Amino acid sequence: MSLLHYSLCGITSNTITTIPISTPKLKCSTNNRFKILAKSNSDQTQPTSSSTSVLSFLCPLLKLFSGGDPSGQRNFALELATSSLASVSRFAWGRKSIVESTQINGMASSPPISLQLFEFEACPFCRRVREAMTELDLSVEVYPCPKGSVRHREVVRKTGGKEMFPFLIDQNNGVTMYESSDIVKYLFEQYGKGRSPSLGLLESTIFTGWMPTILRAGRGMSLWERSRVEPPPRKLELFSYENNPNARIVREALCELELPYILQNVGEGSRRTKLLLDAAGSKEVPYFVDHNTGFQSGDYKAILPYLFKTYSSANL
Repeated sequence: MSLLHYSLCGITSNTITTIPISTPKLKCSTNNRFKILAKSNSDQTQPTSSSTSVLSFLCPLLKLFSGGDPSGQRNFALELATSSLASVSRFAWGRKSIVESTQINGMASSPPISLQLFEFEACPFCRRVREAMTELDLSVEVYPCPKGSVRHREVVRKTGGKEMFPFLIDQNNGVTMYESSDIVKYLFEQYGKGRSPSLGLLESTIFTGWMPTILRAGRGMSLWERSRVEPPPRKLELFSYENNPNARIVREALCELELPYILQNVGEGSRRTKLLLDAAGSKEVPYFVDHNTGFQSGDYKAILPYLFKTYSSANL
C-alpha cells in the first residue's frame, strides 16, 4: 500500500537508532486512496460544536491560571499534584494494557508504526483515544495540533476536509477518521483481538473528560509563542502511558512546542516493557529520547527545560 505523504509540513523520514522503528515521509494531500469512514450518530455534530465552544471559553480563562510562560520556572510539587489529581479523575482508563500478548518475553524490537494521530493534549476527546491506545498497547506517531498552530492543522484540513480533532490515519487499512468514539470503536475492532472498549471509556468523557484539562489549567492546549516553525529532522520518542502523571507533563510540553513524536505506550502488562528496560534500564515512565541530539532522560524535571531550550526559536 502506498503511504500518505506530507512534504508541506517539513517532516522527513527518520531511522531510529536506539530502537528500530520505520516511519513514513509525509506530504499534504487529499489523496483518495485513504477513505474517510462514516461517522456514528453518537459523537457527530453536537459534541463537536459544544466541545469547540467550551474550548473557546476555557482557553483564555485557563491561561490566567496556567502559571504563564510554560518555559519559565515551575513549582514542580504543584505540577505533580495537579497532574496526579488529573490521573485520579480518569480512574483506571489508560493505565494498563488489556490485550494479552502472544509473546511471553515481550518484544525485542518495535514493529513499523502505521497509526498517525493528530490531536492536542488538553482535548478530552483526544484523551479518550490515547487511553484506548494505551489499553490496546498500540504505538503511534503523534502530530500535536495545539491552538494557534499551523503546520499539523493544515495537514488535517487538507487530508480530511476540516479542522477537527482527534484525527486518525491508519496506513495499514488506508483509513482516515474523525470523531473520538468512532476512532475508539475502530481501534478495538481492528486491534483489540475481539475485546470491546473498557467499561465506561466511551461514556465517561462527558462526565470526567474535562477534569484533567481544568486541573492542569489548560497545559497542552495552546502553541508556545516562541516555538520553532519547522520540526526537527528526526521525530522524538517518548515511552509513556496515558494516565501517568509525570508523562502527562512531558506530553503537554511536546504539544505546546508542536513537536511530532513517536509515542511508545508501555502501560502495565505492555509487550514494550523489554524495549523500555533495554533503553532506560528501568520500567519507569516517562522516558524520552531525542534522536537529533542524543539526549535521553527519564526525569520530567530535566526533560521540560531541555525541550523549551532546544526547540525555542531563539536558538535558531
